[in-house]
Amino acid sequence: MALDKEIKEQLKQYLQLLEGDVLIKVSAGSDSVSQDMLALLDELVGMSSRISVEKAELERTPSFSVNRPGEDTGIVFAGVPLGHEFTSLVLALLQVSGRAPKVDQQVIDDIKAIHGEYRFETFVSLSCHNCPDVVQALNVMSVLNPGISHTMIDGAAFKQEAESRDVMAVPSVFLNGEFFGGGRMSIEEIVAKLGGGPSASELSDKEPFDVLVVGGGPAGASAAIYAARKGLRTGIVAERFGGQVMDTVGIENFISVKYTEGPKLAASLEEHVKEYNVDIMKLQRAKSLAKKDWIEVELENDAVLRSKTVIISTGARWRNVGVPGEAEFKNKGVAYCPHCDGPLYAGKRVAVIGGGNSGIEAAIDLAGIASHVTVIEFASELKADAVLQDRLYSLPNTTVIKNAQTKEITGTDKVNGITYIDRESGSEHHVELEGVFVQIGLVPNTEWLGDTVERTRMGEIVIDNRGATNVPGVFAAGDCTNSPYKQIIISMGSGATASLGAFDYLIRN
Repeated sequence: MALDKEIKEQLKQYLQLLEGDVLIKVSAGSDSVSQDMLALLDELVGMSSRISVEKAELERTPSFSVNRPGEDTGIVFAGVPLGHEFTSLVLALLQVSGRAPKVDQQVIDDIKAIHGEYRFETFVSLSCHNCPDVVQALNVMSVLNPGISHTMIDGAAFKQEAESRDVMAVPSVFLNGEFFGGGRMSIEEIVAKLGGGPSASELSDKEPFDVLVVGGGPAGASAAIYAARKGLRTGIVAERFGGQVMDTVGIENFISVKYTEGPKLAASLEEHVKEYNVDIMKLQRAKSLAKKDWIEVELENDAVLRSKTVIISTGARWRNVGVPGEAEFKNKGVAYCPHCDGPLYAGKRVAVIGGGNSGIEAAIDLAGIASHVTVIEFASELKADAVLQDRLYSLPNTTVIKNAQTKEITGTDKVNGITYIDRESGSEHHVELEGVFVQIGLVPNTEWLGDTVERTRMGEIVIDNRGATNVPGVFAAGDCTNSPYKQIIISMGSGATASLGAFDYLIRN
């Protein structure tokens, strides 16, 4: 398996940045994955005199570990880290060689302060765009703390192990053999789960802000930058930076950027915000808002942040079907990201709930992997664009069921089928399958506001043309508002509008 010319050129440039020697210990067999892995390692050795390879007996075959000579760092790749994991390999080589990871000093201190033995394993698929974040975070932690080790496991290369451990969504992280967490996790989230991060009192003791932004997606980042550029004391509090953009794969309609990917854009947003004097408080979820002498935002950990103005930009999330079995089998056959989890259903039968563009795109995508795809649509017609419908109907392994109300997702320890009611006849039907992908649109993240701010019956915050809500000093922007179109570029514009609205409010009051 030869690397293509473009990847080789990139690799050569990266490997020139190695600061010290790297020893790769490899455990290979005669299987095809082992041969591909050895070919990749041969390429690496041929590109840099700083890299050497030796044979070893590792826990899994095929796998290899990335070490400093004379010291095991605990970073292991089981399988061939190409696709989305190629960057994880490059960064592991650089960081093991002595290059400092791009992580805030506070996080580095928190990682070094963790005591004990932490053996992490992450099951990934190479087409998963969420997995590298988790792999790279745990690799960094392994480099910084000798008590932490991490193995990336390609679920396709170690299919039996993945199935025996009931891995039905990626990334799936295990700690010391027990399930630790699933889905995208930042390094700060992992550290917080291990007991690190700021306390409630540290947050409550902060001086009041001029502008406090709640939410770290495109709208929140834009609002924070515009406020900071006005010289205002600005804070941004968010559960995760990037918001839903982190779950978006290809972005081709962000004007002036022909193509980018969600995680890349989210990283750029955070980098840009950090250029300014903005107090970033990550991993924090807002619980309530109250207007007193200051506008007070209470967080889930009971900390209270105070500000003269607040901009709410908490975005939206995938809408749940809300039927029995959905919550119980989440990540055990119920999934929301076809790009991430699709490869785990290779050769299996799946259903997609939802006949809009995202549902039909998911069905087309999955039809290339799964043995059969059933689309379940509540209405009498699909809502997707005609070109997508034509493509779907041209595929031999798809079935479309319209006028169908999902009643239940069935299973024992994992999904084994879906039950629906024919809305015309009232008859009940059951489809046997192994996976259900839910694609039925978005719901705004505004429940925490209660009745404090006017919202539509859909839960969207009602704003005027300056981004102002019905509460003086409280503004809102992006997908959590009644803006008619939910797009990244529109969210950014509304974040800037709300920020300028808040500035205008401050100078007049």
